[in-house]
Amino acid sequence: MKISTKGRYGLTIMMELAKKHGEGPISLKSIAQTNNLSEHYLEQLVAPLRNAGYVRSIRGAYGGYVLGDEPNKITAGDIIRILEGPISPVEGIEDEEPAKKALWMKIRDAVKDVLDSTTIEDLANHQEDDSTDGYMFYI
Repeated sequence: MKISTKGRYGLTIMMELAKKHGEGPISLKSIAQTNNLSEHYLEQLVAPLRNAGYVRSIRGAYGGYVLGDEPNKITAGDIIRILEGPISPVEGIEDEEPAKKALWMKIRDAVKDVLDSTTIEDLANHQEDDSTDGYMFYI
């Protein structure tokens, strides 16, 4: 399974909304500028997220988008399924011979487990690991 820009940018939208959760609506323009993305493309992605109830739109001069639920209740799997469809490493698993079918199902289940156990809050709070932190270099 390859996750396209739909899923990646959809997660970006949700992470930005989670970072600002409780502070009021966030415009797609500010999300696009912060992440160097196309505002027009984000508008296309936010529609299915809104229809599924994961985001709410607020109209007006100070409008924008807010999360439809608490960030710890929305998983990465929820967002990927809305924007990318079912999680499956290959199509037609049912038609595979038993050994290959078992392999594909294990891979599918492992990916599902990771996506479904990672919340938007987890992603928003994740700090970039810098492998040089904690090391002292002397010249």
